[in-house]
Amino acid sequence: MDNELRLEYLTALGIDVWVPRDSLSNCITTSIESVNYEYSVTDDWEKLKSEISQCKQCDLFHIRSQSLLGAGSRQAEWLWITEAPNKIEDLKGQPILGPQGDLFTEMLRSINLTREEVFVTHIIKCMTPDHRTPHASELLSCKSYIQRQIRLIKPKIIIALGHEAAQALINQKAPLSKLRSMRHLVNNTPLFVINHPEYLLRFLNEKKLAWLDLQNAFKLYTELKDKKCGD
Repeated sequence: MDNELRLEYLTALGIDVWVPRDSLSNCITTSIESVNYEYSVTDDWEKLKSEISQCKQCDLFHIRSQSLLGAGSRQAEWLWITEAPNKIEDLKGQPILGPQGDLFTEMLRSINLTREEVFVTHIIKCMTPDHRTPHASELLSCKSYIQRQIRLIKPKIIIALGHEAAQALINQKAPLSKLRSMRHLVNNTPLFVINHPEYLLRFLNEKKLAWLDLQNAFKLYTELKDKKCGD
């Protein structure tokens, strides 16, 4: 991507382009939190899609229009995991729509990615009443689905968008500010915690931190890719 186009994307994100790259190293501590999931050895996308579409493991199936598998490339190197679907997403069957979706698209473009190149899914697959925080029982009901998606996609980088997704993925009840300052591994795959686009639209001053988080993720992704090419 040429510099002029990158500046346009950063402007759309509301990012001041003078943020020094050297500051990236100050955003993440050296401590590493690791989580390991156990998976079934016999699984495939069609089986998973069928189970999610028919799921009645919690009471949310009573209010949903549909359950959401996710969208994007099933061979994606980047897996983005967001929070529960909202009403618009429930009706249209797609993740991260509306103004927050526009911002999310710009976030992807700022690191040379498109929606078609990544996979985006929710930590739980059904909307909650009035877009409330998912209950622990609802998160537990959907836990195996997200774990199976991670196994099937085999991403190089996982991004948790928002505290609900982050806390559920790494089994920690901690503020997002603390979670985003640490390094995480899910089955040896690096996981980065970033504020949700919906939050960034309400708290514009947080966009700089999100930009630095994205740069950290992209830097590690590039290093992993270069290492693989050099092996």
